[in-house]
Amino acid sequence: MEFPASLRQALENRAASFPSLAQDAQALSLRYRADYQDGRRLLTTDSEAAAYAAARMPATFGAAAFALEQALEASGLSPVSLLDAGAGTGAASWASDALLPLESAVCLEREPAMIRLGKALMKDGSPALQQARWLQGDLTRELPCRAELVIASYVLGELSDQERSSAALRLWQAADSLLLLLEPGTPAGFARLKALRGLLMSQGAYIAAPCPCQGDCLLPEEDWCHFGCRVARSRLHKQLKGGDAPFEDEKFAYLALCRHAPSPGAGRILRRPYIEPGKITLRLCTPAGLEARTIRKKDPRFKEVRKADWGKRF
Repeated sequence: MEFPASLRQALENRAASFPSLAQDAQALSLRYRADYQDGRRLLTTDSEAAAYAAARMPATFGAAAFALEQALEASGLSPVSLLDAGAGTGAASWASDALLPLESAVCLEREPAMIRLGKALMKDGSPALQQARWLQGDLTRELPCRAELVIASYVLGELSDQERSSAALRLWQAADSLLLLLEPGTPAGFARLKALRGLLMSQGAYIAAPCPCQGDCLLPEEDWCHFGCRVARSRLHKQLKGGDAPFEDEKFAYLALCRHAPSPGAGRILRRPYIEPGKITLRLCTPAGLEARTIRKKDPRFKEVRKADWGKRF
C-alpha cells in the first residue's frame, strides 16, 4: 500500500524546520539498537521526534497496513473504532484509516514530543484522524479505553517479560473485536509474539493471522515466522538513511487475534516463492501443517501462482 501523499508532504514540511534532522536520525538509530529493550526514554525533543517520524513512519505504515489487511481478510471484521497503543507519531493509525471506515481513534503515547508531532501530522488526515484523541501514557498501566481494534506496533520489545505479559492481557481486554501485535521481523521479535500467543489463547483469543490454524506454532525452534513489505523512499528518506536506493524492505512479525473462531484458513506463504524455469515452489503453513508445494507450468493455477506474494494467503 502506498504511503499517503498528504502524510509524506506533512512530514517533509515539518522536517524543513529542523536543520539537524540527519544527525538526529543517525543518533536515534544507534540508541534504539543499543537500548531498545531497557525501557529508557530514547527521544525527548521535537527535532528527534521529527527525525524518527521521517525515518520510520513509512516502514511502520507499510508493515501495519500489510498485517492489518491480512488480519481483516482472515477474520472478516471491519472495525470502526481504534486504540493505537504505543502510537509513536501515529503510523499504525494512518494505516488503519487507509483500510477501514474509522469513526474514532485514540492514540496512546508516552513521549510528549511524539504526541505533538502526531497531532500536527493528523491535521492533514481524514476526519477520523483529525479528531483523534492523543493521550499520554504507556502499556505498563491500565489502558484509557476500549475499541473494536487495538494495535500495538513495535512497542512490546521495550518492556520486560513480566511487563509484556501484563500489557498483552490489558491489550486483549481492551479489544472488542481484533488485537494486532506487530514486532520487528527478527528471531527476538518473533519469540516475543510466540510467547504471548499461548497466554492470549488461554484467555479466549483465536488466531486470525498469520497462522491458518489454532494451537502451537508449527515452525521448528531454530526458525522464525516473519514477513516483508517494500517501502518507496522519498528524497528526505534517502537523505536520512544515507543511501540512493529507491526503496527499502521492512521485515516484521505479527499476530492478529479475534474473539470469534475464524473459518478454517487458507495456507500462508512463509517465504518468497522460489521461481525456476517451468515451476514455482512455495513454502506454506497450512491447516494440515508445514508444506513445500511445487506448481508446474502445466498446472492451470501457474499464472495465478506467479503473482503470489510472500505473506499472503494461498
